[in-house]
Amino acid sequence: MSHPDAVIHDRATGVAADTVAKHAEPQPLVFYAGWFCPFVQRSWIALEEKGVPYQYKEVNPYKKEPHFLAINPKGLVPSAEVHGKALYESLVLNEFFEDFFPDAPKLLPEDPVEKARARIWIDYIAKTIVPAFMRLVMAQDPAEQSKLLNDYYDALKKYAEQIAPGGPYFLGPKFSLVDATIAPWVVRDYIITEHRGYTRSAAGEAWEKYSQAIETRDSIVNTASEKQYYAQIYARYLKNEAMSEFAKALRQGKSF
Repeated sequence: MSHPDAVIHDRATGVAADTVAKHAEPQPLVFYAGWFCPFVQRSWIALEEKGVPYQYKEVNPYKKEPHFLAINPKGLVPSAEVHGKALYESLVLNEFFEDFFPDAPKLLPEDPVEKARARIWIDYIAKTIVPAFMRLVMAQDPAEQSKLLNDYYDALKKYAEQIAPGGPYFLGPKFSLVDATIAPWVVRDYIITEHRGYTRSAAGEAWEKYSQAIETRDSIVNTASEKQYYAQIYARYLKNEAMSEFAKALRQGKSF
């Protein structure tokens, strides 16, 4: 029997494939990625927003190359290799990019109070919104699905209440790491719309407007593959047939 996650396509498609092709040449920063992984996308978005040089390398989750495992025995993506050293965890990488590319556009506020506030909401996304999304995806009992859907709405409403007046992004006119952190789950919410009865409008007008701004941002569009390939992955999770390493990580809000 094949591994339950063996349906994962082996490379990015659509617009994301074009972005990969633009970053094939060697660079001091090597970005190890899995096109399908939302944690990868949040760091890929940050790189694209900063407009910095990087080399994209796709990691096959079943045939990880020896060099990758040599520098990163955990075998996690996203990872970055810099000067022969491995760094990983999407939120750590996003802040590393801020430091490693000091002349690139900043994705965190300069003001220390606002920077701390941004980190508070990044933490909220990681510990509350992402796990709530995956609990909803994995739930099988209709009554449990209904409860978890309401829990997810509550989490989104709390977040939406903090969006800067006028938006369109969390901190106002400028896109930030807060937006990059949540974006992959915004663009994947069609999964719970189709299978769990979710609607953006039920989370409130502020959330609906914010989601529209997020999903049309160039950096997010340019790092998204074609929906049909994501569907192959989520189909098993929706039926709770694939509690693989990847599925468990997503459900717990961890990196792959």
